[in-house]
Amino acid sequence: MSKYRLFLLRHGEGAWNKENRFCSWVDQKLSEDGVKEAQDCGRLLKERGYKFDLVFTSILSRSIQTAWLVLEAMGQEWVPVVKSWRLNERHYGSLIGLNRAEMALQHGEEKVKLWRRSYDIAPPPIDESHPYFLEIYNDRRYTTCDVPKENLPRAESLKEVLDRLLPYWDSTVVPEIRKGRTVLIAAHGNSCRALLKHLEGISDEDIASVTLPTGIPVLLELDENLKPVKPRQLLGDQAKIQAAIKKVEDQGKAKPTT
Repeated sequence: MSKYRLFLLRHGEGAWNKENRFCSWVDQKLSEDGVKEAQDCGRLLKERGYKFDLVFTSILSRSIQTAWLVLEAMGQEWVPVVKSWRLNERHYGSLIGLNRAEMALQHGEEKVKLWRRSYDIAPPPIDESHPYFLEIYNDRRYTTCDVPKENLPRAESLKEVLDRLLPYWDSTVVPEIRKGRTVLIAAHGNSCRALLKHLEGISDEDIASVTLPTGIPVLLELDENLKPVKPRQLLGDQAKIQAAIKKVEDQGKAKPTT
């Protein structure tokens, strides 16, 4: 029987999602479509009568902006929002800023899929010659982390995302859920996928086929041991959700040159 409800949400579409580029730790705001996705998500949750007690986000603007827009659309702007770098998107290392489809043409779709979807393979690390290195590591938000800046990731596999996320989940999020609070985690595709892998016991192989579209809330109903009592539910129009999933899966495919 369900004792707790947890909601996961991949942020609305960002400017670089639209351009099919690896955004990762570069701080991008939502696109116009992303703003609408977040607002539509909030309206859907309000129509269904859900109420949040606490929201967790990463420290990237697109995650925070999504949470704000969802709460505004629900009329719940007063709900506390707690931010942590441990919910950040996966660090894509030297791939940051590159176009996925162009990379598929250059390296092959299988290699790009490995970088994007494999569990324990990290892309090549970012270094100081990378055009976005200083923008990321000189950003003041990373002086607020619970680890020294020099110990922050330079590239991550999904396994490494889960490794840095789990201590925060166990120490900070779980106690709130156990108090009976309804929690929304408004984060990123890979931080949400990592958490799903942990909660649902998804295998290292099967996690590669788990896709979360932007702006679609995921409802998890959990028992007293925080294990799901039923399959995750992606809330909303199911035909639109399937189309959005296909769009995400197609991002790593080579576009034919004209």
